[in-house]
Amino acid sequence: MLFQPEKLSLGIVLPIQPRTIKEAETTDIDFALQLDLAARADALGFAALWVRDVPLNSPAYPDPIGHSDPFVLLGALAAMTRRITLATGAIVLPLRHPLHIAKAALSLDALSGGRFLLGLGSGDRPSEFKAFGENLADRRELFRSHWETLSAAIAGDIGGREEYRMAPRSGRDLPLIAVGSSSQSLEWIARNALAWMTYHRPLAVQKDRIGLWHGAVARSTTAFRGLGQAMALDLVDTASDRVEEITLGYRTGRKGSCGF
Repeated sequence: MLFQPEKLSLGIVLPIQPRTIKEAETTDIDFALQLDLAARADALGFAALWVRDVPLNSPAYPDPIGHSDPFVLLGALAAMTRRITLATGAIVLPLRHPLHIAKAALSLDALSGGRFLLGLGSGDRPSEFKAFGENLADRRELFRSHWETLSAAIAGDIGGREEYRMAPRSGRDLPLIAVGSSSQSLEWIARNALAWMTYHRPLAVQKDRIGLWHGAVARSTTAFRGLGQAMALDLVDTASDRVEEITLGYRTGRKGSCGF
């Protein structure tokens, strides 16, 4: 399982496939390729497969891949793998009903034999919020209220309605993590989430953010809280040792070294 004390794990984010070159051109997800990559990652010992939630595909989205629904894709990945953790990075919580998320998450956790990890984010595209009839300015409050309803439903409390229950269940507590700031304070995240996933930044900046996280955890809880970092890695075909900075990561060949 991810996020264990004194442990480092390495996962990959799907979809992985060639990006189109022409500006504003998109390519739909290659499902067969993703299933093959998932099986190989599972066999090679990677710790996790992460899938993003892109409710509405758009040329304005940085990744020119027509993403599928994350729960549908993860259901297929669950059937193709046996050991690897399956995770969302992240479900846009303000734009989905929390009871729908709870049902999908518990179903996926049961289907995968307890291998699912639910990552949640607040979203950041104003036009997408408008399309769903929501206001981006309300995302902080929406995230909190939806988180409370979702976490209660996963624990078995559906708004106090005893005639209902959430099923199926895997027999374990389903972990929730916050991805990005989620428009919340680090203290709030430390109190409510198993872990915080943040984005790649230059080493000195990231070191400061890790320090802020450790401080927030110390002030908020005595429980263990994990930390993860998402980083883009563009591997070129040559064996180049040159390392070039790109948005949220690096481009290099298999002999590359950052010299840390």
